[in-house]
Amino acid sequence: MLEMCVLIVFQYEERVDWKKRKAQIKEVQKQRKEAKLIKELERQKQQEAEEREKLERRQNKNGRAYTVSVALPGSVLDNAQSAELRTYLAGQIARACVVFCVDEIVVFDEQGEDAKSVEGDFKGVGKKGHASIQLARILQYLECPQYLRKSFFPKHQDLQYAGLLNPLDSPHHMRMDDESEYREGIVLDRPTKQGQGSLVNCGMRKDVRIDKQLQAGLRVTVQLNKTQIQESKHYKGVVVAPHVPRTEGSLYWGYSVRLASCLSAVFSESPYKEGYDVTVGTSERGSSMDQTTLPPFKHLLLVFGGLQGLEASVDADQNLDVTDPGVLFDLYLNTCPGQGSRTIRTEEAILVTMSGMRPKITAAFSDASIDLLKS
Repeated sequence: MLEMCVLIVFQYEERVDWKKRKAQIKEVQKQRKEAKLIKELERQKQQEAEEREKLERRQNKNGRAYTVSVALPGSVLDNAQSAELRTYLAGQIARACVVFCVDEIVVFDEQGEDAKSVEGDFKGVGKKGHASIQLARILQYLECPQYLRKSFFPKHQDLQYAGLLNPLDSPHHMRMDDESEYREGIVLDRPTKQGQGSLVNCGMRKDVRIDKQLQAGLRVTVQLNKTQIQESKHYKGVVVAPHVPRTEGSLYWGYSVRLASCLSAVFSESPYKEGYDVTVGTSERGSSMDQTTLPPFKHLLLVFGGLQGLEASVDADQNLDVTDPGVLFDLYLNTCPGQGSRTIRTEEAILVTMSGMRPKITAAFSDASIDLLKS
């Protein structure tokens, strides 16, 4: 009799435990549904925030619409007596262009050598046309953010002394923990799931998941989302055109480098659809810059001569039938009237010219001028 009572009590206790377990399972399922719903709501809020962010970006396009380009012959490196001095001279040119926010540097060959790439093995200065290639390579190296240089610039003789140069410290040369809406990066060669974008190394503690599938090894400009989930394995961002930080973010985003085979190719191979609408040549035989005013422009080009001036570049160019360089430009200016030295070196001419042109560029883009340009 006692054993039957114990058995009945035991069975009763088992029934009570099972009910509790079922209740616990229901509670866990309920919590999972609530967590899933909360996650879905957070995802919707993030999408709405991104859409609002994109709308704000479209409405607040108050960046710099115009560009400034500088062209110079690669033969300026021939004026340096050693490999170290040639590298230092290239560094001076890069620094001068960055200080005055130059968007494009065109290196043309006074000898007419058809070189449009810096790929391959080159012996450096001393051979026909190689000075242009070395100058272009050093300019590209300095413009590249430090955390990307190993990916894009293998060891090369032209760059053996580049580590001695002063850094450009341009806005896109950011440290790991610097906060910025835009960053330069390289697309990583990592597998991604269907429907997900590529991963990009932007020099931060986490890689960035972009909105597109791109080929590994490409250099891209990434616009980071304003709202990031700190617990996420990756940051989120979108790929934008390289000009977007300038045109929409009012940021100077470095310069591009272009090789031209001769002086005429500087004009004919312009990367802009309508070309350069205002061109300026520099020479001591030009008119004084002091009384000059600039009209509003979209793309300004300033051309500097080499050791023998622009006259030597015109004479060496078989595509030109003129002898006077002044007829090639809208303005032909002496940017340092009354100079005390017989010659002004090209790296000095860039600084002198850009410092004199800066207030004229600003004056050309007054409110009235901007309205005229838009119309």
